[in-house]
Amino acid sequence: MEGAGAQQAGPLVRCPVCLWELPAAYINSHLDGCLQDSEAGRGGEAERSPQAPSKKMRLSGPPGESSEEEEEEPEGGSGPAAPVFPLFHKGRAAAAPPGTPGAGAHRGAPAAAAARGQERGASPAPACPGPAASPGSHAAVLSGETVAQKLEGKPLADKLRPGTLGDYVGQDQVLGEQTLLRSLLEADEIPSLVLWGPPGCGKTTLAHIIASNSKKNGTRFVTLSATSAKTNDVRDVIKQAENEKRLLKRKTILFIDEIHRFNKSQQDTFLPHVECGTVTLIGATTENPSFQVNSALLSRCRVIVLEKLSVEAMETILMRAIRSLGIRVLVQDEQHTDSASGSSGKRSESPVYIEEKAVSTLAYLCDGDARTGLNGLQLAVQARLTARKTSHQASTQGCSVDGVFITEDHVKEGLQRSHILYDRAGEEHYNCISALHKSMRGSDENASLYWLARMLEGGEDPLYVARRLVRFASEDIGLGDPLALTQAVAAYQGCHFIGMPECEVILAQCVVYFARAPKSIEVYGAYSNVKACLRNHQGPLPPVPLHLRNAPTRLMKDLGYGKDYKYNPMYKEPAEQEYLPEALKGVDFFKGRKT
Repeated sequence: MEGAGAQQAGPLVRCPVCLWELPAAYINSHLDGCLQDSEAGRGGEAERSPQAPSKKMRLSGPPGESSEEEEEEPEGGSGPAAPVFPLFHKGRAAAAPPGTPGAGAHRGAPAAAAARGQERGASPAPACPGPAASPGSHAAVLSGETVAQKLEGKPLADKLRPGTLGDYVGQDQVLGEQTLLRSLLEADEIPSLVLWGPPGCGKTTLAHIIASNSKKNGTRFVTLSATSAKTNDVRDVIKQAENEKRLLKRKTILFIDEIHRFNKSQQDTFLPHVECGTVTLIGATTENPSFQVNSALLSRCRVIVLEKLSVEAMETILMRAIRSLGIRVLVQDEQHTDSASGSSGKRSESPVYIEEKAVSTLAYLCDGDARTGLNGLQLAVQARLTARKTSHQASTQGCSVDGVFITEDHVKEGLQRSHILYDRAGEEHYNCISALHKSMRGSDENASLYWLARMLEGGEDPLYVARRLVRFASEDIGLGDPLALTQAVAAYQGCHFIGMPECEVILAQCVVYFARAPKSIEVYGAYSNVKACLRNHQGPLPPVPLHLRNAPTRLMKDLGYGKDYKYNPMYKEPAEQEYLPEALKGVDFFKGRKT
């Protein structure tokens, strides 16, 4: 006879992991704990009975009965039955929520059922241990007493990763109040997404926030990186997702970092499962999805474009990190003193100060990359702390007896130069060369120099730029300034001779020359008309007229090759004769029409 609590909660279902029987209403939460424990350390501290039990323990029994059914006795003895323990029991009970009576109640069972079981004298079943409570958001909390201790371990950018949408900074055009995506995330209605944006703009952080929210709502969240995962890993996750959906009606969200690293055939693995809803796919990429992600997969996902973080957003992120580290910001002309920092003699570490201008400079130099900004801050602080620790003088540059002082120069020294986003094999490569070409065509010498510098300072091959200038000389300047082609070829040879960084001024000279030169696309347009004529011609191409053919043999002369050809140098005026095939007689490719 089943217990009252079990009857109210529905029929008993056996857990496939620990083989316990419990009401069907609580099987999902119980199974989560069993699976997580078995993955963490299967059987590491499991207590097992001497003999395998023939029947399993129930949650509770009726009054006057034991909660355990009769079990087989060990061979050769008539002693009491061996006690039954869960297969993965680790010698501790799952922690009950505060105020819950019967802390030994089975994981997932209601408090009232556990209390009734104890009142009837039934022994509560040993609980399968659940996972440790997940820590809360640590966006502004760092472990350690001193700044140096807080900087130990993981990079600062990872330690301060926000855990909620409220802590997420930037991307207001996508995640601001009343936006579609934010409403869906808050309602736990997450569609398949492709997050596209530059490094450090918050793609992975947004995925972590979605993971945190989904776990609270019972959704399974799986993370894979395309840089290390294989197709079999994806198939295993999808197979588990199918089982979860069929048996437990549980959703699965699959996050693929750097999804552009998967080739087209690997991306095809997701198609049927995203289509039927087996998994909700979230992919993160720094490359243009139009070129790097399968178009069939793109049609099943919503592309979310994340922009570089603004300077204001970067300052907010940096100030949050500075407060978490316990660093004081000094405004302009403010001096750091013992009275300002408290009784420094009682501190185990000297106080750390940073100039407000240094924070602003770092926000500008990181070029909208939060990871670069936070790591630059960490590097600057650690460098100054190390310099003070190893210094044997009472006062050194940037370090005084009052504390550690971080200036704008220290921040610049850590980054060396502005962090320029440029990928020689990616979309930014084509964006910049297109901007350079259009700026020269528009005769804007300032913009032309800017885009040239963006490419060269980002690591572009100068010979690639020089080759494009050779093309520009004929395509856009042409007969407007015939010397432009000579300039371009000379610039290419100069870059080939001396290389970077000396050749940058050669390219700059050529770019400015082209921006100021008169433009003519007469030749470029005429040749384009010729190509169009050839592509659109129907039937066999017209033969070369006989009088234009060469006649090196007697047979060719007898066939009429070269007959009636007029040798122009023998005439004072251009000789009148047709040079185009008969079918194209009168065509003017420069005017684009037939005269």
